[in-house]
Amino acid sequence: MTLQRLVLDYRTGELVLRVLYRRQDGPNPGTKARAKEVSSLARNGLQDALRALEGDVECVGTSGFTTREDILLATTSPDTAKPVKAKLKGA
Repeated sequence: MTLQRLVLDYRTGELVLRVLYRRQDGPNPGTKARAKEVSSLARNGLQDALRALEGDVECVGTSGFTTREDILLATTSPDTAKPVKAKLKGA
């Protein structure tokens, strides 16, 4: 079982984590074992993200509206391929 995506959403007074992973079999939804398994995945993913933010971080996307959203790329391995910026037609 491998964590594929971890999305953090800060709402008024709460933190919502969406954890995406793939697994063939395992505990049924709603069980304590499933909650522990997903909590462990999220915890490990957050720890990996924090370690990655200690290194080189590159801003790879921004928006210029009143609500700002910047996309950061932080890799945990220096050998990980870096994204290539593509030129959009009509831009």
